[in-house]
Amino acid sequence: MKTIDNHNFKNEKALIRVDFNVPLDKEYNITDDTRIRAAIPTIKKILADGGSVILMSHLGRPKEGPAEKYSLKHLVDHISKLTGTTVKFADDCIGASATQLSSELKPGEILLLENLRFYKEEEKGDSAFAKKLAALGTVYVNDAFGTAHRAHASTAVIAENFPGKKFFGYVMAGELANADKVLLHAEKPFTAIMGGAKVSDKILIIEQLMNRVNNLLIGGGMAFTFVKAMGGTIGSSLCEEDKLDLALSIIEKAKAKNVNLILPVDTIIADKFDANANSKTCNINEIPDGWMGLDIGPESEKLFNAIIASSKTILWNGPAGVFEFEKFSHGTKAVANAIADATSKGAFSLIGGGDSAAAISKFNLTDKVSYVSTGGGALLEYIEGKELPGVTAINN
Repeated sequence: MKTIDNHNFKNEKALIRVDFNVPLDKEYNITDDTRIRAAIPTIKKILADGGSVILMSHLGRPKEGPAEKYSLKHLVDHISKLTGTTVKFADDCIGASATQLSSELKPGEILLLENLRFYKEEEKGDSAFAKKLAALGTVYVNDAFGTAHRAHASTAVIAENFPGKKFFGYVMAGELANADKVLLHAEKPFTAIMGGAKVSDKILIIEQLMNRVNNLLIGGGMAFTFVKAMGGTIGSSLCEEDKLDLALSIIEKAKAKNVNLILPVDTIIADKFDANANSKTCNINEIPDGWMGLDIGPESEKLFNAIIASSKTILWNGPAGVFEFEKFSHGTKAVANAIADATSKGAFSLIGGGDSAAAISKFNLTDKVSYVSTGGGALLEYIEGKELPGVTAINN
């Protein structure tokens, strides 16, 4: 793997694609800086070598060009604080200001470019736009795993302009190494916990994992599609009616491959989708009309916990319930705690981005698991066996 450790950046201008797509509140304060913190070691390595750093990122999904709420200028002070270096800002990612500021950049200095997605050419993977970006630096570093599955100008196309001078940053390298550890070198028993709303979102990853895991635990809204497919009564719980046959085929495949597929046995039900809804516990296949399952129940927690406790490798993607509502967060918290306990006893645990990463953070367990992925979609596609353009662009 071609990482930044393979290069001395003295007097180089490193153009780094980072993933600073962080949440901001109404006053433009950063509410979660995990992605920025993740990139700091890469930035510091290059500065320590005697190089300078030009950071480029997207923020949000601007539809009509520049917009105040999507400006990266709101991140400048925070990046300055985390790096201990005053960060300069170019109010455009290409053009006169970007060209001038990058040309004047001295070793040890940091420049942040304005939001790449203010140009439609970024997401189109436009090569002329990529060339303009490339002209700002002398070496290219991709450290944005969260966008590695997109063939955008700054994440893949740009690398063509840096033959022999393109590298993975520490975030990218860490993500790939940890994903490979689960995919290629998993110690058994290997348990995957799949949650979230829809079976259809996870079908490809489930099919890939069937060839690797010993245990597949199904939680979240997608569990009800399986329960209904097996003849259970699920009230008004979330269900993909057109995926019932698919759920049954997954159950059959699990049997054929000797995979222990576990569904919840009980559920916490609510009379409406609301944080303060009336709730009670019932068997997962006997939910009364007008009620919906919003979390796994206590017997399911015990069942899941026992399997997680006996595992040597654990992959978790998707919550067990609606953990955003305190009343229905117990199951997700139980899974998170069980994974942390297993990790403390020597298991390797990979938390697969998105809601699972948010849950681990909410329950203050980030330091108690082996690795938390910063790229939800990218990690899923990598595990599904798909080629990631951002990875291929560096390796080629």
